[in-house]
Amino acid sequence: MLVRRAQSAFDSVVAAGDLGFPLVRYNSPLPKSSAAKMSKLDQILVLDPPVDLKFKGPFTDVVTTNLKLKNPSDRKVCFKVKTTAPRRYCVRPNSGVIDPGATVIISVMLQPFDYDPNEKSKHKFMVQTIFAPSTVSDMDSLWKEAKPDDLMDSKLRCVFELPSENDKVNDVEATKAAPVMNSAKSDSSASSVPLTASLDDPEMKKVMEKCKRLQNEMNKMTDENRQLKDEGVRMRKVPRSDHMTSNSTSLLGREASTASLPSLLVVIAAIFIGFFLGKFIL
Repeated sequence: MLVRRAQSAFDSVVAAGDLGFPLVRYNSPLPKSSAAKMSKLDQILVLDPPVDLKFKGPFTDVVTTNLKLKNPSDRKVCFKVKTTAPRRYCVRPNSGVIDPGATVIISVMLQPFDYDPNEKSKHKFMVQTIFAPSTVSDMDSLWKEAKPDDLMDSKLRCVFELPSENDKVNDVEATKAAPVMNSAKSDSSASSVPLTASLDDPEMKKVMEKCKRLQNEMNKMTDENRQLKDEGVRMRKVPRSDHMTSNSTSLLGREASTASLPSLLVVIAAIFIGFFLGKFIL
């Protein structure tokens, strides 16, 4: 009974406000000045990917992933990319200005390292942005003089992934097929280009014309040789005399010389044709 009376008396005093000090309610709103300090602008840029930067191994060489920054607003936006492990990454570009409606692709390059699948990655990136003033002269001074209330930021974490067995098989097959395809393309191009180029070459045309002239001369010499052979056969059937013997010997000598001349021209023409064809086609 005494406890109940004391509690009711304390409640009546609190209700009357006679405690001698102001009553503070813990669920009362903060002052406007404090609320303004706690508020922060939302990120104006659209990030792709929005949360995770995935790097696919193996990590024995540089692994690159891309981060897209899109500006959907009607104002220019300055950006800057930061990381908790600056020695492990190269970022290009790491800062700049994005025009309204434009998109910038950031290349994030992870340096080679010994990957431990049991170790969780603690690397993080932060994209910090601010609306660009009308004239941007010095980016360093802009970021130094920027007010915290004007800054916007987004955080991303790094995720390391190893390729699966299917990916490894596909990569091996692709690497094996690439040299074969390249060699086939090079052979086809090498076999087609010189032929077309040689046919269009004016010097090659001259060579072909000379070959045709030589062929015509060889045909004429062959006809003359055949006629001389026919005359020799006829001369053998006529009764021999001293005069006829001298004439026949002269004809036979001419026949021998003319018979050897086409063979010599054939050899010269073959050498000539082989030289120029080897020069322009091979």
